[in-house]
Amino acid sequence: MTASGIVLDLFAGPGGWSQGLSALGIRDVGIEIDPFACATRSAAGHTTIRADVAAYPTKPLSGKVSGLIGSPPCQTFSAAGLRAGNDDMDLCHQGLDDIARRNDSRAHLRAACADPRSLLVTEPLRYALALRPDWIALEEVPAVAPLFAHIAGILHSLGYSAWHGILNAADYGVPQTRRRAFLLASRTRTATPPEPTHAKDPGPDTLFGPALAPWVTMADALGWGATDRPTPTVTAGGGKSGGPEPFPSRARKTLMDAQQRGTWVLRHSNRSNATLRRADEPAATLHFAHAGNYVAWHQEGSAGTESVRITVPEAAALQTFPTGYPFHGTKTRQFEQIGNAVPPLLAAAVLRPLVPAALEVAA
Repeated sequence: MTASGIVLDLFAGPGGWSQGLSALGIRDVGIEIDPFACATRSAAGHTTIRADVAAYPTKPLSGKVSGLIGSPPCQTFSAAGLRAGNDDMDLCHQGLDDIARRNDSRAHLRAACADPRSLLVTEPLRYALALRPDWIALEEVPAVAPLFAHIAGILHSLGYSAWHGILNAADYGVPQTRRRAFLLASRTRTATPPEPTHAKDPGPDTLFGPALAPWVTMADALGWGATDRPTPTVTAGGGKSGGPEPFPSRARKTLMDAQQRGTWVLRHSNRSNATLRRADEPAATLHFAHAGNYVAWHQEGSAGTESVRITVPEAAALQTFPTGYPFHGTKTRQFEQIGNAVPPLLAAAVLRPLVPAALEVAA
């Protein structure tokens, strides 16, 4: 929390925003319904209320919240999902207008939605209007940008400074070209996007200052050489419920033979047109929405080499969670938590110029 009140984190997940805040010396209180994410948060030391954000009452929080964070579930709007949110967009806009008019039409609109989860994107505005926090930070997939523009307009009419736009996580030191829509608002300062710290092509230093740092690569983040992935220990057994990492048949000989050949690439799904990124590049956006779509390492240029699934620690590192972060649940649930979370390094970059207490810590 800040000196003036609680920082409330809606749809808090495993703690991406929480870790970003902790880097600034601030703690939050998260509301999260998923039991595995709640267990992860608890093990990581983040305060959590296990509840449905849409059903949780705002009245007991009145006058106690100084900052509001929200990352509504993105499945209905995500390019990796069925995109039912596109069909529900008009209903979501109506929901925002109704909330601004203090008309609770959520039950009616939810019933009309192709996917009732689409309407969850309106919940942060309901909390914002009820609690009037000093500052607000929202994050979602790019498809939600028109709804964030709508929310920004409503907040502006209430005296908030608001900015909305798309940020690329790689521009802030995350080893992943993850693009997300953000809405930042404040009642006490001008809301602006964070200044990038990294660039794909930084260029030379100039008279106005040093060049930005280059994008962080997967090899950098995982402590590898530019092209060499350490040969993992091959063990029998394991699977989705935990235990040793499963490897495909013939993997022991294949991995050992391939160690000195070719370049490791990350394959981002099991589809034929999957995105491939070399280890000396940032990853593409990590998606773990379906158990069958684990991204996998593959030896490029080595005929016959079998793919090796990415591990939970590798995925967590590419999302900038600290080493040993205590993800709970089955392996599938752990991957889902990682893929759905805000990268903590990006969260810290976004919040640093927005949160008053963060400026005091930085000073």
